[in-house]
Amino acid sequence: MTDDANRPPAESGRLSRRTFLELSAAAGTLAALGGAGLALAGGDDLLRKKIPASGQKIPVIGLGTARTFGVDPSDAAAMKPLRAVMKRFYDGGGRLVDSSPMYGQAEAVTGKLARDLGITDKLFMATKVWTRGREAGIAEMERSEKLMRGGPLDLIQVHNLVDLDTQLETLIRWRAEKRVRYIGVTHSSDRAHEALTQVVERAPIDFVQLNYNLMDRDADKRLLPAAAHKGVAVLVNVPFGNGALFRRVRGAKLPPWSKEVGAKSWAQLFLKFVVSHPAVTCALPATSDPAHMTDNIGACHGHLPTAKQRARIAAFFDALPG
Repeated sequence: MTDDANRPPAESGRLSRRTFLELSAAAGTLAALGGAGLALAGGDDLLRKKIPASGQKIPVIGLGTARTFGVDPSDAAAMKPLRAVMKRFYDGGGRLVDSSPMYGQAEAVTGKLARDLGITDKLFMATKVWTRGREAGIAEMERSEKLMRGGPLDLIQVHNLVDLDTQLETLIRWRAEKRVRYIGVTHSSDRAHEALTQVVERAPIDFVQLNYNLMDRDADKRLLPAAAHKGVAVLVNVPFGNGALFRRVRGAKLPPWSKEVGAKSWAQLFLKFVVSHPAVTCALPATSDPAHMTDNIGACHGHLPTAKQRARIAAFFDALPG
């Protein structure tokens, strides 16, 4: 199931002490790579947020690839809608694309689509390392580089905290050597929030990726405040709760006051709630439907809800049956 399943039409680990000390010693090192060109399309109302580690601004809506881009890159029929998704994402101002070796051939698909559209160097390319062992991790990351860009990527994250100490040690070194611009960690379960919080508080990472949406606000308790305090950028996965948010509002009308936050659909209201959190940098909705992509990237325009408007959105959602 993709994260935007059931949506209506648009209009209706603990760190070891040794690793902690090693990482802390490297905390001041941030690669000064010349980054992916982020010349932006989509108009002057494009919403961007800063990456605290560098001050670089990125659009608040990115593109996830889990369960959507894992097709055969040589299958023209399967690639056709994904090409349209990527083009609409880019034309609408989107730049950050997030993938993983865990997602089948998603990295290869992402790289091919970017090359075919001539936008490889204009995207903010992010992926993950998802294996155990130093040499295996290096081999996997080098393969990801080759598949997605043919060179250094913008962000590599330790996927689901797998072999955290080993992979972070390599990533710290790669960042210092300018082989990657930013490093981070990820998970998509509330069960991992305490472990993620510990990493955010103790390790010199630039990004943390986590699950957060209107139905699941557990990250509000400690994880998001910790990221804000430590200056760690936040990427949000499953912003639609794997489709649960759309099921919750089935049959309900979009409230008239949603226009006040520039939301023209449920998807845009859900996304604007997520990215308006002060600690959140970018949301990563995943879709293989070009129409849904157009809808999603619409949330990257206009303005962000205020704290009062966020509270109103949450109260409205909480009052819905189910």
